[in-house]
Amino acid sequence: MTKTRSGTRKHGSHRLSRRSLFGGALAAGGALAVPSLVRAAPALVRSGRPALTHGTQVGDVEYGTGTVWTRADRPSRMVVEISTDPRFRRVRRLRGPLLTPDSDLTGKTVLHGLPAGRDIHYRVSAVDVRDDTLASEPLIGRFRTVPDRARDVSFLWSGDLGGQGWGIDVSRGGYRIFDAMRALDPDFYLCNGDNIYADDPIEPRVTLPDGSIWRNLVTEEKSKVAETLDEYRGNYKYNLTDEPLRRFYAQVAQIQQWDDHETHNNWYPGEILDDDAYTEKRVDVLARRGRQAWHEYTPITPKYDRDGRIYRVLHHGPLLDVFVLDMRWYRDANSADKQTSNDGGILGHEQAEWLKRELARSTATWKVISNDMPLGLVVTDGPSRFEAVSQGDDGAPLGRELQIAEILTFLKRQEIRNVVWLTTDVHYTAAHHFDPAKAAYSDFDPFWQFVSGPLNAGAFPPDAIDGTFGCEQVFVAAPPTANASPATEYQFFGRVAIDAASRELTVHLHDNTGASLWSTTLTPHRR
Repeated sequence: MTKTRSGTRKHGSHRLSRRSLFGGALAAGGALAVPSLVRAAPALVRSGRPALTHGTQVGDVEYGTGTVWTRADRPSRMVVEISTDPRFRRVRRLRGPLLTPDSDLTGKTVLHGLPAGRDIHYRVSAVDVRDDTLASEPLIGRFRTVPDRARDVSFLWSGDLGGQGWGIDVSRGGYRIFDAMRALDPDFYLCNGDNIYADDPIEPRVTLPDGSIWRNLVTEEKSKVAETLDEYRGNYKYNLTDEPLRRFYAQVAQIQQWDDHETHNNWYPGEILDDDAYTEKRVDVLARRGRQAWHEYTPITPKYDRDGRIYRVLHHGPLLDVFVLDMRWYRDANSADKQTSNDGGILGHEQAEWLKRELARSTATWKVISNDMPLGLVVTDGPSRFEAVSQGDDGAPLGRELQIAEILTFLKRQEIRNVVWLTTDVHYTAAHHFDPAKAAYSDFDPFWQFVSGPLNAGAFPPDAIDGTFGCEQVFVAAPPTANASPATEYQFFGRVAIDAASRELTVHLHDNTGASLWSTTLTPHRR
C-alpha cells in the first residue's frame, strides 16, 4: 500500500474418532522414544538444555490435520505431544524435524489423524540432538479441529502489524488488540497480509499529538530496512516477542497470507528500487529472501514450502471453504492500469485459473476469498500509477479489472453462489457492496467485500471508490487524519460467524477494544 509513508467431496468420509488420535501414526517421523514430558523427569532440569525462543503456533488446520510451529535456541529435535485432555493424562508423542540453522532453528510438525470438531491440546519441546534426556521446558497450546458435519463456525481476520513506525510499546500493553481477539475464542484467525513491515524501521520514541511518548521496543533487525535473509527473519522474531500475540497464537489456529510489506512497499516482480535506504535494489532478490523467511516463520503446511507457493484453499467443514490468494508474486507491474487486454493481471494466469477451478469444485455453503488487495478501492502507487485493482475511472474494465471481471462473470455463469471477499491493506474498516445495477460492468452477481485492519500500525482515512463494479461503501470507520497511532481506537479486526442451523453468515467489524462497530447477516442462496 502507498500509505506506508515510509471432484465432489463427501464431508462424512473425513470423520475421525478419538481413537484415531491415539491409535495411528500422526507424523511422518512416528513416535519418539524419549521420556514422557508428562513426568517431571530430573533430566529435564539439567543445565545446558535447549530452550524455545519465540512461542508456538498452529496453522492450516483441515480435515484431520494441523501444523505445529516453534523455534529453538540451538540445533535440536522438535517433539510434540497432543491430547484431547487439557491435563495431558493421555498423550501421543510425535517426533518432529530437526531444528537447524538452515531454517533459522524453526520447524514444523504436521499432525495427522486428528478427531473432527475437537479441541486439541498440545505441548511442544526441543530435545538435544546429542543427549535425548535433555529437553526444553515445553510450551503448551490449543487449537480446534475442523468439523465433519455442519457446526457453528467463527473466525477472525485482519492484518498490518508493526507498521508506520508503531512497534511494540510494552507500557501500553504491546499488541493489545490480540487480547481482545483471543477473548472471542474463534475457531481460527486469518492473517490477510502485512504480518511484518520489513521495509519500515522503527525509532525508540515517537511523540504523539497529545505530547505523550510512544516507546518502541527496538531490535537490531528493526533498526533498518530488511535486505538480508537474517534481517527478514528478524522482523518475524520481533513480533513474536510480544506477549499478547504469543498468547493468541498459542490458542488460535491460523491461516497466513502475505502482501507487500513482507518484502517492500508496493513491490512487483522485476521492479528495481529507487530507494536510498537499500543497497540491494533488485526486488526479485529481496522477494525470494522475504518469501523464505515467511515460510520459515508461519505455520503454513510444509507441502507448500517446496515451491514457495502461498495461494491455497483450506476446507473448514461443510459450511466453509477459505481461498487464500497471492496478489503479489504473480502480478503485472504497477502502472496506469489502462491495458485493454488481460496480461495476467494481479493474480497471473495460472492462479486465476486455479481459483476458478477450485471455486467450481467447492461444495461448501460459503466460499470466502481472502484477497490481500481490495477490489473497488483506488489504491495508488505514486502519481498516475496504481497498486491494487482499480484506477478510479468508473468505466468499463481496464488493466487488472479485466481479470477480476472475468472471474466475477465466471462465478455468475457457473452459478457459484455465496462468495464473500475479505481484505485488509488500507488501514481502516469498511463494508462494500458491489451491485451490477449500479456498475459500468454488470455481468456478475451482487457480492460483498469486508475490510478490517490495521492490527498495530498507522490508520488512515478512506480511499476513493471506483464504480466499474458498482462498489458502494455501506459502512466505514476511519480516522480523519493520516497515520493515527495504535494509541487511538482506530485499530480494527473483523469476525465472521456462520450459524449451522440457518447457514447464515454474519460479519462483525470490531475496534481495538473488541467492541462490534457494525454487523450484517447474509442469507445463503440455496439451489
